[in-house]
Amino acid sequence: MGSDMASKGRVTIREVAERAGVSVATVSRVLSGNYPVPPATRARVLRAARDLDYVANAHARALVGGGRKMVAVVLRQVTSPFYAQVAEGVEAEAAARGWLCLVGTTGGDPARELEFVQLMREEGARLVILVGGVVEDDAYRERVAHYAQALDAAGARLVLCGRPAPDPGIPALVVEFDNEAGARAITAHLLSAGHRRIVFLGGLPGNTALDARVAGYRAALAEHGLPAEAAQVVDCGLGRAAGHRAMTELLKNTREFTAVVAGDDMVAAGALRAITDAGLRVPHDLSVVGYNDIPLAEDFNPPLTTVRTPAEELGRAAVRIALRDPDHTAGTHHLLGTHIVVRDSVQPPPTDGGPTPA
Repeated sequence: MGSDMASKGRVTIREVAERAGVSVATVSRVLSGNYPVPPATRARVLRAARDLDYVANAHARALVGGGRKMVAVVLRQVTSPFYAQVAEGVEAEAAARGWLCLVGTTGGDPARELEFVQLMREEGARLVILVGGVVEDDAYRERVAHYAQALDAAGARLVLCGRPAPDPGIPALVVEFDNEAGARAITAHLLSAGHRRIVFLGGLPGNTALDARVAGYRAALAEHGLPAEAAQVVDCGLGRAAGHRAMTELLKNTREFTAVVAGDDMVAAGALRAITDAGLRVPHDLSVVGYNDIPLAEDFNPPLTTVRTPAEELGRAAVRIALRDPDHTAGTHHLLGTHIVVRDSVQPPPTDGGPTPA
């Protein structure tokens, strides 16, 4: 998988000097860029550094004034309100401390993620923050262990923000919120209103965040005495288009439900549109709840009852905790709470037991 970043421990400046056939002082001059060095010598040193996968220790550079107070945040996309809020939190906390924040997007492509993490390591970023739920397969587990060890060897730190560590032994900080508890609470809110036939719209098997939300939904149904088969999970993934498509299909095929738990607010937005298109009304015919409480949720029609996740605080906490604990002594896992925001998209189920077109 790309270069074998730091798999053999940290390469020293002395090894680079030996490989290039120059003094340690010359290597230092080339890498700092602060002193004139003959081009042929410079090329030889850079080639040796590249061959050995040498990265100057960020802490050591900081001691001589060359360290970069830089945080890199890696997102799937910046158009998602949730990701944008997390990035805003990272940037705000970094700026308050006089640090630079760089944002990179991957579009969900592991190769782009690897390139960005490697580049940020070479550029001396002290923190690299990976944001959002992922499909946790063997390739992902291997990739994250690789990032964490390579960054640690370079005196930097990996922070997993909104996703768990695949292995508690890797040198990474985890800052996330309680996805399962939030979904359990919002499903219990529907159950308390009298709903018993509740669909979860927006599953994505293997995705850490959505699997936890589905688990919370199932747990709430069980806690209210409903059998396991009462759960109906529609695996349509996230996004407004996915929610609209899945809800349209669901309404064509069955009316045997009275409420919808959406995987996130954008899925809820798509579902609301599909319900309106089918000539039904929310909450008169169907109740709908979301997840995340994006800024637009209160402007939906009707305003959306949802789970508020501390997106901006998640970003702030990722920076704050990592910088407060440079020696990794305060524990590696930090869980932030969520709470329900009640608006106008829920009411008791229709007395006839299911939605009917207006």
